[in-house]
Amino acid sequence: MAERDASRVAADVDWREVARLVLTSREMDRIEEQELVPQKKILYQFSARGHDLAQVLLGLQLKDGDAACGYYRSRPLLLALGVPLADALGSGMGLAGGYSDGRDIGVVFNYPNPGGAHALPMSGGVGAQYTPAAGWAQAIAYKAEVLGEDPDDALALVLGGDASCATGGFWSALTIATTQRLPLLMYIEDNGYGISVPSEYQTPGKDIAANLAGFSGLTIFNGDGTEPDEAARLIGEAVRHVRAKRAPALLRLTMPRLEGHSFQDTQSYKSEAEIEAEWARDPLPKLKAFASRLDWAGLEADAAANVAAALAEAQARGVSSPERVTDNVFFDGELQQVGGQCNHGYAPPPASDQPKPDGQRINMVTAIRRTLEQELEANPRVLVFGEDVGPKGGVHAVTLGLQEKFGKARVFDTSLNEEGIVGRAVGMALAGLMPVPEIQFRKYAEPATEQINDCGTMRWRTANRFAAPMVLRIPGGFFKCGDPWHSQTNEVQFVHNPGWKVAVPSNAEDAVGLLRSSLRGNDPVIFFEHRAMLDDSWARRPWPGDAYVLPLGKAKKTRDGDGITIVTWGAMVPRCEAAAEGVDADVIDLRTLNPWDRDMVLDSVRRTRRCLIVHEDLRTGGFGAEIAAVVADEAFLDLDAPVARVTMPDIPSPHHPTLLEWALPSVERIRAEIDRLVGF
Repeated sequence: MAERDASRVAADVDWREVARLVLTSREMDRIEEQELVPQKKILYQFSARGHDLAQVLLGLQLKDGDAACGYYRSRPLLLALGVPLADALGSGMGLAGGYSDGRDIGVVFNYPNPGGAHALPMSGGVGAQYTPAAGWAQAIAYKAEVLGEDPDDALALVLGGDASCATGGFWSALTIATTQRLPLLMYIEDNGYGISVPSEYQTPGKDIAANLAGFSGLTIFNGDGTEPDEAARLIGEAVRHVRAKRAPALLRLTMPRLEGHSFQDTQSYKSEAEIEAEWARDPLPKLKAFASRLDWAGLEADAAANVAAALAEAQARGVSSPERVTDNVFFDGELQQVGGQCNHGYAPPPASDQPKPDGQRINMVTAIRRTLEQELEANPRVLVFGEDVGPKGGVHAVTLGLQEKFGKARVFDTSLNEEGIVGRAVGMALAGLMPVPEIQFRKYAEPATEQINDCGTMRWRTANRFAAPMVLRIPGGFFKCGDPWHSQTNEVQFVHNPGWKVAVPSNAEDAVGLLRSSLRGNDPVIFFEHRAMLDDSWARRPWPGDAYVLPLGKAKKTRDGDGITIVTWGAMVPRCEAAAEGVDADVIDLRTLNPWDRDMVLDSVRRTRRCLIVHEDLRTGGFGAEIAAVVADEAFLDLDAPVARVTMPDIPSPHHPTLLEWALPSVERIRAEIDRLVGF
């Protein structure tokens, strides 16, 4: 077949570079499949054959200021961004260095790429890549329009297979990008299968581009990703559209998946005729025919030599030290390469951990609102968003008046999708902003749990290359009544998400100090706002001062005594204080659950020789069980009585106030347990 007229495609395409990268990708797939997997040096291998040409063409279009969120078959894109071959191969073998220092599987890529486009940390969950990309796109718009930063034609790119178009993350990102008119390019690599499930189970008619043709605010590009000229033309048009129009586009290219979903997949669900037809669409022979004047033999020899040298370099690194595998769960003084406001010149104002009470007592709602207002005023990187936080001021009135003062760019409502709220915040944080997303009620956080988990593990799984600090505000707990949907606490679930700090203030003063500390920090924080304490008279305190910052992990004694240690937090603190009236008791308000003040608790228990833990959450698996285990492990010989707990029974929060009060730890139940332990 004669070489086609190169004038039909974008003039800036370097076909020699395209060929070099595609051949490199093929050689890496070959050496993994034929050598490293059989030698059990790689346990997870995903071939990019068939996807490689279009990804390379797309990757070569990216530049500094852009970011790409890929998935497990996206290595050709990273090769086009310039990822070192030794990192790519070594990561697959779990060796030192590379993407994660051996902590994550090698197909879950990331690449900081200073001076070029970032490859944002991928996740192992299908569809989880979409909303962080939308967040990066929104950050591009905000930084260009409000902060005057970054190129005014930067874009966010997200890659996904056809099966990912069925996920909530895809639809959430699509809604965000089109309603906000964001510079997001959604690239769908349609190979007709999600592992073994054909695409008709994912998308009616098997063509997401056709189905979205009438989607308002979205421009569609649709074609064949195996034809060099057509793929280059469509990719160039899509990228130029997003850069120039500052609006989203969806690019769908069809292509074959020439190997199984992973190396272990035999593709027994495909007929021989279907496999033969797929190989007939292999883009590499088409590329060779299209660019027949290139020295293909020389390029293939160079690719083989370069991959072999990279493999030797990667294997020489060996395995990272197991003693370091617990590093980088939280920020420990060494700044991540990408993400967080600290990477963009932010330095927190002077602070004090000593409160300076001023004025009349205010409720927690006012205290949180005033703190948010101060930080919004002082730091243009802070953005507050969620459902109903704008003109309404939040369903709990915490954000009342903030949009009016700071505008819709800083305080804004979102679409009704919690995955989108948190995922968008991840992308914003990676772009250097300090997002403050709100989830209306604790139970509503459940659709966002994948994004919450991925955000928390990001610093660890990228070996401190990336981090996404944010403050995720979540009201919860009982109020005047309860119910299974609005009154859940279950803080312990967040403690089980590595990388998240968890704050649970019981009063206005602590809320100010913990929130301000979180907004100025470099880790993601769950900030739990207890509904019963937002306007509770006990929780009211004077304003603690404009500089008050309370370090997370520092508990407070609300009562001193030598007869028993009572450990609690949140709405149970005033109940424990009332129950301890007339008793020689230490009452400890933990204030944060991750980290929690083990030293204060253990020091107190060793002195009082008794320990009672009180919390609103369910008894089985509640955080009180962790405290009890630590006390039993480290202070067992100091105890004169069993470690005890007063909690909710293992039921959802009942609705009727009489039923609710029966289920909650009451002052009477707490006092009865105090008396039992003291008299033991």
